[in-house]
Amino acid sequence: MNFRPTPAELLARARADLRMGVPVVLVDHSGSTLVLPVETLSDDRLNSLRKIGGVPVLIITGRRAETLKARAYDGDVARIPLPDSADLAWVQAVADPADDLRLPMKGPLKTLRDGNAGLARLASMIMKSARLLPAALLLELPEGRAFAAQNGLTLLDTTEIRAEMAQASPLREIVSAHVPLSVSEGTRLHVFRPDDGGEEHYAVEIGRPARDKPVLTRLHSACFTGDLLGSLKCDCGPQLRAALARMGKEGAGVLLYLNQEGRGIGLANKMRAYSLQDQGFDTVEANHRLGFEDDERDFLIGAHILKSMGFNSVRLLTNNPRKVDMMAHAGIKVAERVPLQVGRTAHNDAYLKTKANKSGHLL
Repeated sequence: MNFRPTPAELLARARADLRMGVPVVLVDHSGSTLVLPVETLSDDRLNSLRKIGGVPVLIITGRRAETLKARAYDGDVARIPLPDSADLAWVQAVADPADDLRLPMKGPLKTLRDGNAGLARLASMIMKSARLLPAALLLELPEGRAFAAQNGLTLLDTTEIRAEMAQASPLREIVSAHVPLSVSEGTRLHVFRPDDGGEEHYAVEIGRPARDKPVLTRLHSACFTGDLLGSLKCDCGPQLRAALARMGKEGAGVLLYLNQEGRGIGLANKMRAYSLQDQGFDTVEANHRLGFEDDERDFLIGAHILKSMGFNSVRLLTNNPRKVDMMAHAGIKVAERVPLQVGRTAHNDAYLKTKANKSGHLL
């Protein structure tokens, strides 16, 4: 019998640990490193880290470094040796831009130029996948495997983890059932679950769309504030309802509801971005100040679901050319791009202009 966790299962365990503030250990051929998440870091664990010895390194993304006027010699990540005087408030202020305007950062921040940034880059990716701020404290360990065993910490082999994160997790349909909707009583809801323990995704199949013809399709990213609460800050809710209405009117279609809130950064980080927008930053600037890219979503998930349902060609309801390109890249033919221009309000006019000017949306 073999009960040993797979790399995907260990990665899922590590994400859960990090969200609770529990560190993990990364090991590779060159050594091992202790990784502590900044967002959920405590005074107690920061003090314990210092007692180990050595110089901890605070890692942030290149986007966040740009905001702080710090040099990111490694491009997409910057490594900052932790000053002896740095306390928890200082560490978290480097990662979280909430008070950047009220309490400008003291600097300049010293960043490392030499050395291997591979583990720093991997740690940043893991933080993002855990829906945390992409910042962490790293400390080299002489005996990482023994340290992990002694402290009950999750141990990740970086070779296996890199391979796991480089590919999309397989998605499996768990169940489907008839769910009559106001737009169409002939609707089935399909639930797909990834093997890596991530969020489930849903396919809303209206009518009985033919598998040998382009199906009217919408890739819709979850938006709690817009879809459920009717927020006026975005056009997500109107787009969701308009897409379903059109499919109902045509008698067939597939709406993929992908749990990639806030362009893939999660609801908490999305609310952080909203708070920054209240300070005068646009949606792209807010994401960058948090340390994220413009868009962190993986649209290949939608392509995998469509293929598993037997579809290879779509009429895509979207204003986003990137979705068209990603579908084609994933082997789904886009026979037609169907515009979906609804939901503009006085509250989201600037947001939509930013999407058009900076993200290429066709509005």
